[in-house]
Amino acid sequence: MKSVPELVAEIGSRYADLIDLDYPRFSDGEMARRDRLLTGLVAVHNLDALIAVEALRAGTATGWITGWPVTAEAVTLMIPGAPRRVFIQHFNHLPLARRLAHDAEVIWGEAGALRLAANAVQKAKAGKARVGVIGRIPVAQAEMLSGMFDVVDMNRAYTEVRLVKSDEELRWLELAADLTDLAVTALAEGAKPGMSERELQAMVQAPYLPFGATNFIHYFQTASMAAPDVAVPRQYPSGRKLRRGDVMSTELSVDYWGYTGQVLRTFFIGEQPNALYRDLHAVADAVLDAILDRIRPGVHVRDLVAASHLIEQSGFTVIDDLIHGYGGGYLPPVLGSQSRPAAGGIPDMTLSSGMALVVQPNVVTRDWSAGVQTGNLVVVTDTGVRSLQKFPRGFHMINP
Repeated sequence: MKSVPELVAEIGSRYADLIDLDYPRFSDGEMARRDRLLTGLVAVHNLDALIAVEALRAGTATGWITGWPVTAEAVTLMIPGAPRRVFIQHFNHLPLARRLAHDAEVIWGEAGALRLAANAVQKAKAGKARVGVIGRIPVAQAEMLSGMFDVVDMNRAYTEVRLVKSDEELRWLELAADLTDLAVTALAEGAKPGMSERELQAMVQAPYLPFGATNFIHYFQTASMAAPDVAVPRQYPSGRKLRRGDVMSTELSVDYWGYTGQVLRTFFIGEQPNALYRDLHAVADAVLDAILDRIRPGVHVRDLVAASHLIEQSGFTVIDDLIHGYGGGYLPPVLGSQSRPAAGGIPDMTLSSGMALVVQPNVVTRDWSAGVQTGNLVVVTDTGVRSLQKFPRGFHMINP
């Protein structure tokens, strides 16, 4: 296993063309590919305009379409034959947005960015326009748009074009995965009894921040193996301090400009796992192998769920989703296990080369008192599956 300094040097060298820039950018060719996909959506759905609405750093469409990562609010307007426009708040965000946005006119959104975009559509199109919308918007804004246009929900269509990644997108995902490996390596090297979950959170961020990456997920759970009381990493770290004889599971994702890695691992502090945790992790490892063995183009996602039945056969269950798509959001397929199906059931969907998935059998006891995490980000290839994470599989020991 490579050390933090070795990984830092390796990442700095391998991705110098991105990291050494003031701000990383996708190539003109990649942005043109996205334009073609959007143009195709507009044509297929017979739209007069397409609007992406995002706010408070939530959503992925604006960054993918323009290169501008949303801060307060951004409304991107695409009208066939017209220059692309992005209306943003706040006014002091205009200088950087104008520098980063690709092939778009960046305009102050004033008191209502969506209203300005809607007015621009009315000015460009006589009669009641057919307008596609990506994003989640408040009721008042939805009512405004519905009163002005024939509105088409384009969220599903947008999600579908994000499922298969380009080669350039895969490289950004690989960088994010390497940065996530850097974070979990820092955890493996630095965690010790006496440290709180909050201190662990700070420790995993330190090595990747200098690369311009940011936190997406750093979930932790720590508990005594002898008297466990938590089965899955928590979304907010507690003040509980690590002790010898503890189990520590984590789910980490580092974000690099809208592209994130993900790694899930379980650690034991100063003592080998007891019989319960050995059983939990053995099942998790076996299910992970069974799922990875089935991943290849053309496989129906129901076969991946079927590969997880050892969980229930062993008397266990899951809390977190078993598998989900990744890279541009929490994407389909979102799959649970036999005992804890995902909301909406199993989609009628097959895998394609270039799809990114997180496979994460989080095997837990039926009473939710104990559990383990394993798995990470992978990509579907023409011949099977390739892991984008390099941090070693299996459980790990931390010896104080």
